[in-house]
Amino acid sequence: MCGIVAAAAQRDVAPLLIAGLKALEYRGYDSAGLAVLEGGQVRRVRAKGKVREMEAIYLADPFPGCTGIAHMRWATHGVPNEANAHPHMVGRVTLVHNGIIENYVSLRAELQAKGYAFTSETDTEVMAALVDVNLSKGVSLREAVLATVRELEGAYAIAVISRDEPGRVVGARRGAPLLVGMGIGENFLGSDAQALIRVTNKIIYLDEDDVVEISRNAIQIYTLDGNPVERAMHESELSADAVERGEYRHYMQKEIFEQPRAVANTLEARIGVGGVLPHIFGVDGDELLAKVKGLHIIACGTSYHAGMVAKYWIEEYARLPVSVEVASEYRYREAVVPDGTLFIAISQSGETADSLAAMRESRRRGYLGTLAICNVPESSVVREADLKLMTRAGPEIGVASTKAFTTQLAALALLTLHLAKQQGLETAHYNKLCAQLLHLPRAIEDALKLEPQIIELAERFIHRHHALFLGRGAHYPVALEGSLKLKEISYIHAEAYPAGELKHGPLALVDEDMPVVAVAPNGPLLDKLKSNLQEVRARGGELIVFADSTAHIDVNAARGSVLRIDAGGEFIAPAVFTVPLQLLAYHVAVLRGTDVDQPRNLAKSVTVE
Repeated sequence: MCGIVAAAAQRDVAPLLIAGLKALEYRGYDSAGLAVLEGGQVRRVRAKGKVREMEAIYLADPFPGCTGIAHMRWATHGVPNEANAHPHMVGRVTLVHNGIIENYVSLRAELQAKGYAFTSETDTEVMAALVDVNLSKGVSLREAVLATVRELEGAYAIAVISRDEPGRVVGARRGAPLLVGMGIGENFLGSDAQALIRVTNKIIYLDEDDVVEISRNAIQIYTLDGNPVERAMHESELSADAVERGEYRHYMQKEIFEQPRAVANTLEARIGVGGVLPHIFGVDGDELLAKVKGLHIIACGTSYHAGMVAKYWIEEYARLPVSVEVASEYRYREAVVPDGTLFIAISQSGETADSLAAMRESRRRGYLGTLAICNVPESSVVREADLKLMTRAGPEIGVASTKAFTTQLAALALLTLHLAKQQGLETAHYNKLCAQLLHLPRAIEDALKLEPQIIELAERFIHRHHALFLGRGAHYPVALEGSLKLKEISYIHAEAYPAGELKHGPLALVDEDMPVVAVAPNGPLLDKLKSNLQEVRARGGELIVFADSTAHIDVNAARGSVLRIDAGGEFIAPAVFTVPLQLLAYHVAVLRGTDVDQPRNLAKSVTVE
């Protein structure tokens, strides 16, 4: 969600901070600001809107400084405006913050009783005041931050400077990501490695409740009790080129077309002609998976839809029971955990607050173990899981997830095949499924060739306000994902249903102004789906059918269209059919003129509840 960049250097840091914020714009935000400390004075600039608007204010009256913090905000407490934008300044303290402080109301009242007056509606300003109170006790900034975070309830990543300690930045994290970038004669803090990749690829990932102090020549990390601690340094594989748009109009379009390579990377060295290779889930992975009697999958948004597809796959081919649940719901109920149940968390970022909290909650509930399926190797979800399988999608900048979804499906397909073989799936059938999975990158590549036809279909949605998506079996979650993509970036209200549910309510919505998008793979449910499509046709609804090239579907050209897709086999069809639905949503959004990569009210990585 929000983004943090901080620097202690021997050069002017404002341009570095602004560049770091621009690298994080994909996350979604509504305001931006920076503060620079020089000669015992702090100068600050803030603005509602995009980073470029804040940058223009800074460039009109630039100021030097070798220490600084910067932030982009996604509103939680208080409306988007300059007063609520970060950094917040109270007394000697200037602070930026990602997360939500749950006890800020009581803390605010206590501080007001001590004479503090607040100019914003935020919980962040309360934190800055609390640090200032602790500084007044004659301690260092680091000690004041340690004392402050011990009083906080909730999630945070913060970066703090004090006019009394030039050349120094203190950071802390709990429940929200924060990392350190190591430079030569300069050091950095960031909420994401992409914010720092233009200045360093040497990254230290902070653990929960770490407090860090950086200067241009030193990095010191402490636990919550104030004891120094060492954390490992990693060399990031990100490159600045990886987060550039190149020839594409939007990041989302680029990422849609990166899917063949991303899926191939996810499968590489994990499956061959003989099947899924051993130990791809970790050194002890095969031993733990051999004990699995059931699976419980939790995720949010697009990742939840990937988990739903996996439920169909695993139950059909491995004959193991699977439950799939939204992470934010799982956290607040007492789930029944049968013996031998594996807990699986699916997350693109690995920092999704609800998914991370759910995995931590699972520790006390008696699961066999935990497995993370994730795109970020050093994320909290990955580091805390017993087993892990990385999706290798590479950086995904567009808020609406595309290649993260198909690589999650590829990873879950590998898990399905591993479990299916373990559970005694007949060898010929297993080999057939493996061959389909190996073909998946090529099948996605072929699906992308349908873009010209999909651009024509998109024109039918320009003036529509609602749409229905239908699917059956493992393609019901695909329909859910297609409807989510359309509503996320085009702002058209879209809903998805299992096609058999059409006559149990949604059919009342169907008329000549309601396009109905159906996913129609060839398989045992095709005839059932045809009957559902007849129900739409009888009510005058416009049908847009994405059909397998081998499926016989007849749609009146005056009231609909059929787009033929070579699915490459029943097993991989959900991943292949996802691609044209992504393209449809993308081109509808382009035609409607919306902000495709940064849709309103949304953020890329949801690190608060």
